Amino acid sequence: MTSKLRTQFRNWRQGLFRRKPNHFIARLVEQSALVVEGTAALKDYMKKPTKKNAAQVRNIEKQADEVRRMMIDELNRTFITPIDREDLFGLSRAIDDVLDNAYSTTSEMDILDVEPNDYLQTMADMLHSSAEEIRLAVERLERHPNVADSHAVRAKAIENRMEILYAEAIAELFKKPSDLQDVVNMMKLREIYRHMLHAVQAAEDAANIISDIVVKFY
Repeated sequence: MTSKLRTQFRNWRQGLFRRKPNHFIARLVEQSALVVEGTAALKDYMKKPTKKNAAQVRNIEKQADEVRRMMIDELNRTFITPIDREDLFGLSRAIDDVLDNAYSTTSEMDILDVEPNDYLQTMADMLHSSAEEIRLAVERLERHPNVADSHAVRAKAIENRMEILYAEAIAELFKKPSDLQDVVNMMKLREIYRHMLHAVQAAEDAANIISDIVVKFY
């Protein structure tokens, strides 16, 4: 057998046993990349809370919704999936919840005229970091599942830090009220803090599903 034929045979054999690309993972990668983009826009809003920056978060959230709708449609039209359809659906929903809460944050801050503070800027940084970990985990899920799981673990660790920061922020709120206006501002900020907490918790949910997928399928 000539060298050329040996190379062709080797390539054919490798292709025969290579896992077929999972187009559902490709959709999740697309979705998680938009979440990273959206949380970056949220960070921009926390630095410069303009209507333009708020609209940017909304526009990215709408793009991510469309990707999720396409994925659900594909799931409904596919009889056999390489990963349980419940896991694919749940992971897509959790990733979507991250951006939904980011949008709720900017929307309510804009409507309620809430100015960003140091806590919110730090929360936005943490949310963006957790979104990046989820993106990396999804990208590596098929070919490097153990690496994907390590990124999922990092996303969970960020959620633990967020819980502590959220408690500190709430405690600080209750120290300040001295009149009715302070109480109103406190109630507004508490709701915004909750959206940020829920966003990071959604990232943790996504991380947990990724870890489950690694255990079950890889």
